[in-house]
Amino acid sequence: MPQDSPSPADQADRFARAREVQAVALLEDYVEMIGDLIAEMGEARVADIAARMGVAQPTATKAIARLKREGLATSRPYRGVFLTEAGAEMAERVRARHRTVVELLIAVGVPAETAELDAEGIEHHVSDRTLRAFEAFLAAARH
Repeated sequence: MPQDSPSPADQADRFARAREVQAVALLEDYVEMIGDLIAEMGEARVADIAARMGVAQPTATKAIARLKREGLATSRPYRGVFLTEAGAEMAERVRARHRTVVELLIAVGVPAETAELDAEGIEHHVSDRTLRAFEAFLAAARH
């Protein structure tokens, strides 16, 4: 039986939400990368951030400016980019969510390398409710 089509307003809301999730996903990827670079190299320089994100330096600079506006990062001339407390907390939440998604994918039979790649997209679209269900499934599977 065919399902009723969503109203134009419902469709617009869905697309607006998808665009919002994509914008947040980009911020999350940047804070995670900055955190990783600081942990690995002691600092996160724009050139390194751009190289790891696979973007041009002006693109990374624009993203970092947004992180600064959002209160997630700071920078100092000739020093690099640093996460604020809020940015560091976001980076840790993103890392934890990523690990949970990877573990779930592996638990259902996805090869580890594929799970890592797929988790990069999935991790940003998983609701807190779904993430808790993943965690409960994994906890039950461990026992």
